[in-house]
Amino acid sequence: MDSQSKFQFVGVRSNFLLRVIDIIIITVSLMTIIRGYNLIFDKDYLLLLVGVLFFYSYIGESLGLYRSWRLGRFSTMCRLVFITVTIAFLLMTLVLFFFKYSEVYSRVTMAGWFFLSVFSLVSWRLVVREVKRIRRAKGYNVQKVAIVGLTETGKHLYDEIIKHDELGFECVGFYDDREPVRIENLDVSLIVGSINDAVALATAGRIDKLYVCLPMLAEKRIADIILALGDSTVDVLITPDFLLKNLMHARIGSVGEIDTLSVFESPVNGMKHFYKRTFDIVFSLCAIIAISPVLIAVAIAVYLSSPGAILFKQDRYGLDGRKIKVWKFRSMTVTENADKVVQASKGDARITNVGAFIRRTSLDELPQFFNVLKGDMSVVGPRPHAVAHNEEYRKLVTYYMLRHKVLPGITGWAQVNGWRGETDTLDKMEKRIEYDLAYIRNWSLWWDVKIVFMTFFKGFVGKNVY
Repeated sequence: MDSQSKFQFVGVRSNFLLRVIDIIIITVSLMTIIRGYNLIFDKDYLLLLVGVLFFYSYIGESLGLYRSWRLGRFSTMCRLVFITVTIAFLLMTLVLFFFKYSEVYSRVTMAGWFFLSVFSLVSWRLVVREVKRIRRAKGYNVQKVAIVGLTETGKHLYDEIIKHDELGFECVGFYDDREPVRIENLDVSLIVGSINDAVALATAGRIDKLYVCLPMLAEKRIADIILALGDSTVDVLITPDFLLKNLMHARIGSVGEIDTLSVFESPVNGMKHFYKRTFDIVFSLCAIIAISPVLIAVAIAVYLSSPGAILFKQDRYGLDGRKIKVWKFRSMTVTENADKVVQASKGDARITNVGAFIRRTSLDELPQFFNVLKGDMSVVGPRPHAVAHNEEYRKLVTYYMLRHKVLPGITGWAQVNGWRGETDTLDKMEKRIEYDLAYIRNWSLWWDVKIVFMTFFKGFVGKNVY
């Protein structure tokens, strides 16, 4: 078995072992708490255990808890463990409450099981990390990495490898054919050989990964390197320095036997769509039930504040630019839905007294949870703009329409970072789009959870909201 196959086999085996150990730890934690309180492990606690394990496994897979953390930060994994356990216990508690079965279990037992599980799951990962760190310091399970091209991109990659020793990478150096005078603002002493030397190392099996960080203009040179490395088992990775990395996400696909690289494509596809849609349905249902008194109170206040409908259904662009009807509590004396829509501004005479309050506190947005249930919107995503605003700004802001590659959301990354409300200047809209595209490029279910949490502290009010 060559080194690459060995690493892949070990990775698969390690991830399977992670899942098994997590299940054992959660189970033993419950047994320990039950024993500590002199309780009996009966069929009720067995059902509770199975339910929590199911939710934990489901959420863990959704958040990428068991992916290879050689390529990620250990602190992020620990946070994901805490989030996964928390969501699993919350979902199980909601199920018990819904079926009126929660009184069967001791709250002290549940709390003790939760904290012991979190502590144990994080602790054993800390132990494993230290063991791996010691082993890698002695040269075990270390992957040797070579970088072709002393460029800004290559230097950034090198810095990340040095900064995160938990990755288990050892960079053997840079390989470049250019004269030192052609390499500006970079330390040429990092170059240890030519590109042919790097190819020779890879062919001889003396490195495990080779990163090609040449400018994409050097297409012929990159093609030659790939062709030469066809006689090796080294992992070859191209780190692009051009604008693709600033757009959406890159994913290799194919049409027949022709390979394709996605440039403008939604990251929420396949099982990811299933996970996000499940989260949307469960969260919005729980939210509607929880805020139903608020919905009724706001509806009555809007009805009494001024003549007109309680709900305002405005045309917006949804997924892939298709028109949808977005529900809001009416906050103005008018319901503009034409080709020209004037944004609300400070002191706007069209806004009612009740409308001013519900706009400031985002209570006017609450009916959009019904849009989420319908599938027109998501809990988290770029905020939908009026059609008239879309047509205006798509001509002014680069990549503006890419924000429609995912479902629009009730809250979003731009909103929790302060970019909500009136966009009276172009730079405000550009900043909002920057955050929207960052969300789309880096989407994960964990990020949705994070944004929902941040919304409670930052997303309901804003200095530009009128």
